[in-house]
Amino acid sequence: MKPTTLPHPTDAAPAARAARWRSRLRPVLMSAPLMILLLVLLVYPVGQLLMLSIRNETGWNLAEYRKLFESSVYVEVLLITLKVSLLTTLFSVVFGYPIAYLISTVTAQRKNRLLYWVLLSFWTSFLVRTFGWVVLLGRNGVINWVLKTLGIIDAPLNLLYNLPAVVVGMVHALMPLAILTMLSVMENIDRRLPSAASTLGARPGTAFWRVYFPLSLPGVASGALMVFVTAIGFFITPALLGGRHETMITQLIIDQVMQALNWGFAGAISVLLLVVVLVVFVIYDRMVGLSTMAGGSSAAARKSSANPAWRRLGNGILGALGHATDTLLAPFTRRRNAPAAQGRSLDLAVIVLLVFLSAPAFMMIPLSFDSASGLAWPPRGFSLQWYRQVFESSLWMDAIGRSMLVGVGTGVLSMLIGTPMAFLLVRGSGRGNAGLLALVLAPMIVPRMILAVGVFYFFARIGLVGSSFGLMLAHTVVAVPYVVITMMAVLRNYDTRLDHAAYSMGARPLATLRRVTLPILSAGMLSSFLFAFATSFDELTIALFTTGGLSTTLPKQFWDETTMQISPVIAAVSTCLFAFITLLISAADRLRRRSLAS
Repeated sequence: MKPTTLPHPTDAAPAARAARWRSRLRPVLMSAPLMILLLVLLVYPVGQLLMLSIRNETGWNLAEYRKLFESSVYVEVLLITLKVSLLTTLFSVVFGYPIAYLISTVTAQRKNRLLYWVLLSFWTSFLVRTFGWVVLLGRNGVINWVLKTLGIIDAPLNLLYNLPAVVVGMVHALMPLAILTMLSVMENIDRRLPSAASTLGARPGTAFWRVYFPLSLPGVASGALMVFVTAIGFFITPALLGGRHETMITQLIIDQVMQALNWGFAGAISVLLLVVVLVVFVIYDRMVGLSTMAGGSSAAARKSSANPAWRRLGNGILGALGHATDTLLAPFTRRRNAPAAQGRSLDLAVIVLLVFLSAPAFMMIPLSFDSASGLAWPPRGFSLQWYRQVFESSLWMDAIGRSMLVGVGTGVLSMLIGTPMAFLLVRGSGRGNAGLLALVLAPMIVPRMILAVGVFYFFARIGLVGSSFGLMLAHTVVAVPYVVITMMAVLRNYDTRLDHAAYSMGARPLATLRRVTLPILSAGMLSSFLFAFATSFDELTIALFTTGGLSTTLPKQFWDETTMQISPVIAAVSTCLFAFITLLISAADRLRRRSLAS
């Protein structure tokens, strides 16, 4: 018998070292594309913009900041921005909570139906929804027409161009974001816990406030944070629905860049806006903990459990809320069918809120077929002239073609860059995952206006202003977080035993990825591509600066048309956009459900 030769220890050492290097190099290669993209098109442009606020031709100085605080106008605008953002956050969370709660408790089939309407509102263009409120609240709009028809008023009410109109429009625009953020936490709450509290004698209000609400608090806090950060950088709704007393700070940045060409002062205003956002994040971190955005435990929960005073205070507040709720529900709970009546009341409230989310976009449809030239309600005849005007216009068709091109390119780039990062975050070792996820979410956290102005300044220096490729890169920055989040959800539901089975049969990792993993994940990947495409297709803030004067995108052309004149052409474009987004969301939702079921 031939003697067996044992490998020398020195023979195994190089192989072990090579394996260690591969294991260390793989995360770097998987995260490098996204890191480079964010460094070049997020960190550097924003940093350059902020540097302009403290440096000019004469050197380093704080002249722009002295100018910013010498006038009370800018401080007043900041206070108005904070007031509008806080009101928007409060109402979005309060009215969005019942919808998220109901979606998290119903059956899978009903959940998909409710979630579809939330996603449809979430992805419908901000411009379409905001212009829908112009139709609803205008002097010749739907609400005034209804009130006059019922004999409640004799003359039209001034419902537009004031603070309530701005708040209503912004709550309508951002409530879906609050719902989806809260829902991600509520879906992981054990539904048996409130039932167990009820079996121990707790009444419904007490069981909700003492058991369920504390578990959902991280989602509430995250939803409030995302809504506030988005609202503070908003300009579309305040510009179309507000008056001169509702000017937001982002509108000042637009004026300084587009009209005054004062980059230094625009940078100073951007620094002020960014400081406010960072202060909010510090407060959030102290009260709740940034780890909750990465799926960690709540800092508030840890503090309350460690500190008896915090625990007594929290229990006292929640107990008072529970007692007040039980008192209000007492007349209903004495009925024999009290649980069914409470369920019907919640269903009715959610239906009303979903109608609130959907109605403005649907208002565009009948007006787009109006034969009259004005936007007055009700429509006075039927005509296709406004659709013919859109499709015969070279401006509109060029804008549609460019938006399609940039959207497809953005979707492909986002998929190529975001999918490896999603694999790394889900299947990685876990060390540093919270930091990587925070970096991935940075484009969603940094106010879009600051990113847009920074990218515009950077593109102007390298000659990419007006180019489709530059716009594609900038849109990839804001679209790639949606790809990563979607793919992470898909990967968490993927059965990794399929990969191990392929390995056991001799398949190499690359072959397993190509023949097993990617085919199974293809539906989820296509769904995330559609979300990235929809993000690019609806993006206005970056396009407002970087598209140039002639080569505009569809949202930019829509914005220009809206600010110059109000005509049924806008209603026709809104209807086309709404129908297109409806098809996209339907396809993405079907693909998402298929990927989760596979």
